[in-house]
Parts: sequence; C-alpha cells; structure tokens
Amino acid sequence: MIVTLSTPVQYLKGVGPQRAALLEERGIASVADLLAYLPFRYEDRIRFTPIAEIVPGQFHTVLAEVGTGGGSTVRFARGRAPVFHVTVRDKSGSLHARFFHGAYLEGRLKQGQRLVLYGRAEVDPYRPGRLEMVNPEIELMSGEAPSDSTEVGRIVPVYEAIGPMRSRMLRRIIYAALSNFDGQLPDPLPEEIRKSFRFPTRREALMYAHFPPKQESLALLNSFRSPAQVRLIFEEFFYYQLALAMRRKREQRAPGIALRVREPMIRDALKRILPFKPTEAQKRVLAEIAADLEKPHPMHRLLEGDVGSGKTIVAFEAATIVIENGYQVALMAPTEILAVQHFLSARHVFDRARYQVDLLVSGQKRAEREAILARISLGQTQILVGTHALIEQKVNFERLGLVIIDEQHRFGVLERKRLIEKGASPHVLVMTATPIPRTLALTLYGDLDLSVIDQMPPGRTPVVTRWALDTELAGVWEFLRREVARGRQAFVLYPVIEESRQELKAATAEYERLAKSVFPQMRVGLLHGRLKNDEKDAVMEQFRRGQLQVLVATTVVEVGLDVPNATVMVIEHADRFGLAQLHQLRGRIGRGSEKSYCILVAPKAIQGEARERIETMVETSDGFKIAERDLKQRGPGEFFGTRQHGDAAFSFAQPLRDHELLELARREAFRLAENPGRAEEVVAQLEAASPTWQKRYQLASVG
Repeated sequence: MIVTLSTPVQYLKGVGPQRAALLEERGIASVADLLAYLPFRYEDRIRFTPIAEIVPGQFHTVLAEVGTGGGSTVRFARGRAPVFHVTVRDKSGSLHARFFHGAYLEGRLKQGQRLVLYGRAEVDPYRPGRLEMVNPEIELMSGEAPSDSTEVGRIVPVYEAIGPMRSRMLRRIIYAALSNFDGQLPDPLPEEIRKSFRFPTRREALMYAHFPPKQESLALLNSFRSPAQVRLIFEEFFYYQLALAMRRKREQRAPGIALRVREPMIRDALKRILPFKPTEAQKRVLAEIAADLEKPHPMHRLLEGDVGSGKTIVAFEAATIVIENGYQVALMAPTEILAVQHFLSARHVFDRARYQVDLLVSGQKRAEREAILARISLGQTQILVGTHALIEQKVNFERLGLVIIDEQHRFGVLERKRLIEKGASPHVLVMTATPIPRTLALTLYGDLDLSVIDQMPPGRTPVVTRWALDTELAGVWEFLRREVARGRQAFVLYPVIEESRQELKAATAEYERLAKSVFPQMRVGLLHGRLKNDEKDAVMEQFRRGQLQVLVATTVVEVGLDVPNATVMVIEHADRFGLAQLHQLRGRIGRGSEKSYCILVAPKAIQGEARERIETMVETSDGFKIAERDLKQRGPGEFFGTRQHGDAAFSFAQPLRDHELLELARREAFRLAENPGRAEEVVAQLEAASPTWQKRYQLASVG
C-alpha cells in the first residue's frame, strides 16, 4: 500500500482502529502527523558486545541464544506480579535477564532461540559475580539479523511511549510508513532561508531524524545537533515566531488610543493613589508603560516581576492614566480568590481618587450582576475586576481603554483575544509573577514588549525556609504557637481537600484535628476551593483582619491572599508540590517587615526530583533561579500549563536547550514579517502542505 501525507494512520501496517484512537489522542491522525513525532533519544545497536566484555553500569547490545541448563522460567512472589527469568549465552559467556510482568514471554523463549537484548547491565545484587539485565529490550531472531530490522544493526531511534504503545511498536509503524511513502513532501520553509543556512530539505531531514545512517555520530544525535535535527528545530521555532511577528505587525498597524500622560492632572492623580514611594525599578517600568500609552497604536506589554515585587501597584498607576483620560479598565485574573484580592486592593487604592470599582465573578446574585453589567455598559464602572466572567457575551464596555491580564500563562491566547475585542484596540498589559528567562519570554510572549521589575520594595526580609520531617511536627506546632503568641498569623497547607487513597493528609480532616487537639486556644479557619464564594470571601476577610490566627488551606491561597501579619507557613507533604507552586505559596508570607518562616514538611527518604525541589527551596528565594530549575525538571509545556492552553507548538524543539536556534529563527521570522506579501505566501504554502501544521503553529489566526 502506497501511503501519502494525508493517509489516516489507522490504515498503516500494525495500527488498526484501537491504536489509531490512542495516536489521535496525542494529535496524530495522519501520516504527516506521524512523521512529525520525532525520537527523543538514539541508541547504538550496530556493534554487538560479547558477553565476556560487558561493563557493569553501561548499556550494551548483545546477540545471544537461550541457554541450556536453566533456560527460562517464570517465578511468582506472593502478592506481586510474575517475574520472568532467562539465561542467554554466546561463545564468550552467559548473561541473566529478568522481566517484570514478563509472563507473556513464557513459551516464546525456548532453548536455542536466538535473540538480541539491549539494556543496562548490572551485577546481580542477590548473586554477586553474576551479570544481569533488568527489563532489556529484546528482538527474537530467525537466522541472521535481518537487514531491515528496526532494532539491531543500526542507530535505533527511541520514541516517547503513547499509552501502551512502546517505542519498539512506534518504530515499526513509522518504518513501515516510510518504506511505503510516496515521497511527496512539500517544504514550505522559504528557499532563501534553506540556502542561506544550507539546511537539508524537509523530506531529507525527516528520513534522517527517524532512521539516521550508521556513520552518524551518536553524540551529535543525542545533543540534537545533526544537520537534520537543526533544520527541524529551526523550522518549529520559525513558524511559531512568524505567527507572533505577523500578529505583532498587524497590531502595530491597528489604530489605537493615544492618551495624554504628561499633564498636571495625571501627575496629581498618580500621587493620590500611591501608598508608598515606588522603587527605581517600578519608576522605570511605569515610564516604559506611559511611553506606550502615548502612542497611537495599542500597547502590548508583559510586566514581569517576582512574588511581592510590586507589579500590581504599577498596573494600578497605568489604570489611573487611562481612567483620567476618560476610558475604562478591565483586569482579568485566573481565580476568584485572586480576583477578589485585586478588587479589594483596587477599591482601597482608588478610594482616594473616587473611582468606581466593580467585581464580576460567577455565582453573584442575579440582581447584583445585572446592576454591575448596566454600570459597565453606561461607562460608570471605571475599573472592572473579574475572572473568565469578563469575556462573557453580556459584558459590554462603553469605552474600554486598557486590558490588564494577571498570570497570563493560565489563560489561552483566545481568552486574551476575546477580552481585547470588548474594546476598540485597547492597550494591553499582561502581568506574571512567574520569573521567565528571556528565551522563554521570547517563545511564549514574543508578540509583547517586556518590562521587568527586578527590585523588591524596601523593608522586606527574606523568608527563612526549613525542611522538617514528619517526626518533627510537634516542634513545628510549638514554634507556630510562639509566633501566634507574638501576635502573628500562620498558614498550614495541605495538597488535597478530603481524604484520598493516596494516604495524604487532607485539609478538612486536619482542620478539625488541629482546631480541637493541637491549637484549641486559637482561632483556626479553613479555606479551600469547594467553599461557596461568600464563604471564601468571609474566611479571607477574617484572616486579613486578624480575627483568625491560623488558616488551614489548600493551594487555593497560591496567589492573591496578601496578609502582611502572616509570618509562618507550614506546608505538609511538600514533596507533592511543584517547585514554582512552592515558591508562589511561600510568597504569601514575608510581605511585612517581620521575619517570616516557611517550613516544608516531607519525609527524609524522598529522592530524585522531589528531593531536588525541597533542597532548592531551602537554598534560594530567587524566583529566576527557581523558575530555571523548574523548567529543567518539567519543560516549558508543563511549567506554563501550555499543553492545555495551546501556546507551545513544539514537539521537538526545546527553548532552553536550543536557545541559540530560537534567537536565529526569531530574527529570520521577524525579518520575513517586514514583507507582508511574502510572509502570507509562506503561510499559504504551509496550509497547503498541512492544515494541521498551520493550526499547530497558530498561523491560522494571522494568515
């Protein structure tokens, strides 16, 4: 069967309806999608290692046969899955192999069966002196090694598994597709760029990346710097940056609202709302924003700063300029708790200026909501704070001049767009408390200008962070009592609301236990996401006013709850939280002048990434360092939630690893965008090559 780019994967050899459904869940519906699913690692299986020359701790490819005198057997341990054991031999010696959940191999590996094993060899911990492989990859052989084997005699690509479809199965499916491919593979990357950088064609690059020739350097492949890989990485960055460049070009051409900024009335209004003397960083950033607001084109700016750096007051200063010019401001936050916090802060700050501030969230009473909607449409609401409720159809502004979006990475591009379309080309200010390395900012927010507040307000003292064991909780609670006795307040956080099978302590049960048995003399409150809006508001307000001394909560307090008197945060099961999340949670304390303490409760025995997260938190409070380490652990898609929101189009490229190629692709994309006719021609070619690609790189909205 001859296959083309548009052939559905279901009809490929070895796929069928069930596996096709699994592939489609990963966005692989056609051969074009399948070819874009690239290996993440390569293994050298060209040279077979004689068993006598195996080095413990290293990976080896071994050609052997099932031995006599022991052969193979399945052993069952009480309460555990079966383990398959087999001894294989070549002319130089013998090797033991263990396969967990390996009962399916019984009857297949008979005496004399020739096979290839690939895996890490170790000394058997139960039988010193005996070499073994645990769960090696195997391929049964008949006669000599086949010349077209996908497992041996070549550099073998390793793919990320898709459900039960392991790398070996994906290799065979992709190999079969390429073996029967008609060869027609359009190359939309501009020819001038291909020639300039001597890139191989897309067809050559894909063939090479999936099944590289034997002579290629394994080190070069695994560092993703072979010519084929460089071309494919550049391509992913280039198309995405082209979308950003074209969107930015279009926005710059759009007529905007040129505001008056330098008049005395504006300066007087800014002085009225400022509760303290701004830092030099805040002054610099406000100057950058003010310069944008004066221009006759819409501002599109990202305001970045660590937890507690004072981004919100800068955003309120920008809002003041807009309101004094007779326009309305919309501020959208990802959670109701953060929206309520912004609303209360705005009401307090703007009270002196007598601006009308309203809050719009789901769950409000119908009469209250109708009254707010009426004020918005009449222009009486000068600053509207809310959640996704702001983008509902019923919300109509009279003169929307500025859109402020907090924690942008929690919103999708389309949500941002829908709010902006509520006005006639309003200015846009995006805020994030997640410190982003410049490379990532160019990737995710390449259509925005960047402002960074890199200075904390004076009087802030660094939070002391400690790692405590479960067995030390009695001492932790005693320390918390002493802090509360000094007039301070404390948070106690848990990862889940109710008891679960994960054997994690739950907020509701621990609240009852702490209130009755541990802190019976204290005023203890409970806050979690399932409480009704008015219940949450009441608890937060009680904690802000000091009527509650200890607040037991889930991560619902991650952003938005500002209580300067809170000096202690205890996080139980801290090893179950992400690094960026722990940093955000810690940012809820240390907001006053008193010394604050964050106590991370986790077992001593934790290892790997969980241990690294706790140690990082103890070691540093620098948000940029924490963000960088978190990115290395999770990757940009998980870190920014963009797997859900569709902002990261990359399946192969990695912005941190490939930052030089990102810079290069960005430069070329923005240069091409200067020629709109040629840029749109490239987009059209990309759409003709594959509508999936166009959607993936978000060019559908700009072509």
